[in-house]
Parts: sequence; structure tokens; C-alpha cells
Amino acid sequence: MINTVIFDLDGVLVSTDELHYEAWKRLADELGISGFTKADNERQRGVSRLESLEVVLEKSDKTYSLEEKYALGEKKNAYYRESLKNADSSIVLPGAVETLKLLRNRGIKVGVGSASKNTPEILEKTGLIGLVDKVSCGLDTDKGKPEPDVFLIAAKKLGSAPCQCLVVEDSKAGVEAAKRAGMHSLGVGPYGRTLGAEACAPDLASGIDWRELCG
Repeated sequence: MINTVIFDLDGVLVSTDELHYEAWKRLADELGISGFTKADNERQRGVSRLESLEVVLEKSDKTYSLEEKYALGEKKNAYYRESLKNADSSIVLPGAVETLKLLRNRGIKVGVGSASKNTPEILEKTGLIGLVDKVSCGLDTDKGKPEPDVFLIAAKKLGSAPCQCLVVEDSKAGVEAAKRAGMHSLGVGPYGRTLGAEACAPDLASGIDWRELCG
């Protein structure tokens, strides 16, 4: 029986896709890399910062050391954090608040599992932090999805066995991470039906039968 729901953050509870794209595009431009597109940005969905950087560097003929890559990742994050200064509840996706409240009212434990190190800040700025029991993010592990670590850490913090957890994701990497963790999965978003999750829905506002999913 599922007694815990772990949500990915970006694309599930909030939408900061455009901010991420603008930050990566700014970095690419500075590196003299042309042609970084939103299609490339889609490939960065759900994975770690370094893995996202590799998508950018594919278009470069220069080789970077691991130390240089970490520095570039930090530079992109600085650009992203700069754009987050004005973030507020307006970036919360439809149905997110209502879903979190509904689950907690039913006694379901709620967690967030995201590769982003900015997760706590975003939850604070959007007001969602008070609706979440535990958070696992890039500050807890440097292993991005599809590795299962971020979800396993969330489950441990929540005191739940993996088989008791349902992961809500909008990326293939995230769904694969849930599978590797031995957890159930719900795919949401425009690609929800193509993620390989056990169940799917357009978004959190689409009348999901949580009683059936968590039964």
C-alpha cells in the first residue's frame, strides 16, 4: 500500500523551465557556442547540473577539465539564482497546492525529490515548503537521475519503504530513477504518456484519483 508520494519539483510542482533555458543559453553564448535550443534544454530535464552542462558542451570543439566543468556549472547556477530573486507563487503549477493539501489531509506523507540544489529556496519562495514533509535534492547527493539516490534519500527521511512510495515525474530519467528505486510512478506533463510510468495524467489539476493510486 502506498503511504508516501514523492514529487519532482520543476515541471511537476513549479515551472522554471524558461529560467533554466535562459541561464544555459547565456552560458553557451559566453562560451561561443551557437545553436543551443529549447530542444537541447528538453534533454536536460531531470538530470544533474553536470549532465546538463554536457548537453551544452556537445556543441563545442573545446575540451574542458572536470574542474572547469564544475566552475561552468556554478556560473550557470549563479545566472539561474539571479533570475530566481523575483520568483514567487506565480510559478506554482495548477493543482499543485490543492494536491499537496489533499494528500496530507488523507494522512499521506509528502516529499520532494529533485536533482536541483536550489530546491529548498524555490520551495520557500513559492510558499510550498509548508506543504511538504521532507526534501531530498542535489544538496543530499551528487548523483542525478536516472540514479535512484535522490528518491531513496527522500524515502529514508520520510521513514517509508521504497515499495510504499509513489513518485510523480515529468521526465524519463525521473521515471527510470523511480523504477531503479523500487517505487511506483506517475508521469505528468506534456510527455506524461511517453515516460514509461505505471500511470499518467496531463497535470496535477486533471482530477487524478489519488485514492485509487494510493490504495
